[in-house]
Amino acid sequence: MAESDKTEKATPKKKKDERKKGNAYQSKDVVSVFILLIGFFIVSQLGLFIAQQVKSYYLGQMTKIIGLQTLTVATCVQITKEAVQVFFISAMPIIIVLAFTAIIMVGIQTGFLISGDLIKFKYSRISLMQGIKRLFSLRSVVELIKSIIKIVLVLSIIYTSIMSILPLTPDLLSNRLSTDISFMIQKITGMVNQICIIFAGVAILDFAYQKYDYEKKLKMTKQEVKDEYKQTEGDPQHKGKIKDKQRQMSQNRMMQKVPTADVIVRNPTHYAVALKYDIEHDLAPIIVAKGKDHLALRIVEIGEKNNIPIKENKLLARGLYAMAEVNDCIPGELYQAVAELIAWVYSEKKKDKGAV
Repeated sequence: MAESDKTEKATPKKKKDERKKGNAYQSKDVVSVFILLIGFFIVSQLGLFIAQQVKSYYLGQMTKIIGLQTLTVATCVQITKEAVQVFFISAMPIIIVLAFTAIIMVGIQTGFLISGDLIKFKYSRISLMQGIKRLFSLRSVVELIKSIIKIVLVLSIIYTSIMSILPLTPDLLSNRLSTDISFMIQKITGMVNQICIIFAGVAILDFAYQKYDYEKKLKMTKQEVKDEYKQTEGDPQHKGKIKDKQRQMSQNRMMQKVPTADVIVRNPTHYAVALKYDIEHDLAPIIVAKGKDHLALRIVEIGEKNNIPIKENKLLARGLYAMAEVNDCIPGELYQAVAELIAWVYSEKKKDKGAV
């Protein structure tokens, strides 16, 4: 399917399905920037502690070596053991914090997505043809250009920093070591800050690109959107037929209640409402059927066949139709008008009984 046909944005269902597959966008540069910033901050705070640990280890080992006659395997093992211990004490806190930072930053970008599909075997991952396609894809080109830009910028910063220090070399040689160290730390800090700013800018652009590229890949054709709608919501034509059938069944049930009505009020052909009132059980008259146009004519026709009193009252018929539904009691605003209608029904029944 041509990419040009995919003009529609991905639906929420499409995005949800992709997340289930483990497909989410993220920028590795964002992770790198935060690792760089936090790593540099930790080193600046723990640098003295690390230096003291290395210094103590070095002096301790030198003291031991001076007193050694021969270098045995046990001595080498002990030296290695102590070196590893110093490494863990000084470096492990930094490694743990940086690892935790990477996990958090990836989680924030992906919504802490965890999917089993990511660890499943896929032939495309080892396919030579797929690898070649990925190698010459737009994403690979963008990554290459991005890497070149970062390398050039970093090298230019380092070069500029070195060139600014070279004229000061004679002065550095004549200064105290502590002064030179402070000066170099200051220069390195400034250089790292510049690199961090550049990496932050690249990370922002990369994050925007990754989001754009992700949404572009998820785009759908109009037919795919229609097919998805049919799968989730059902075929509109089929749903329309079901609604029509349900509406017809509801109307049939309503028409079956018309013979039980006490009176029908009409307007005179557009609206018809059938009312029933059981004094012993109902608090107010109940609408058992209502209709408009041809449905109104059917209600009147059934009422005539069953000798139900029919009264023409345009305002009352329209008011009952608009303000209440079938099986609802009449609204309070129409109590007076309906009471007069019910009184008319009773009077008509009395006349019929008297005539008999």
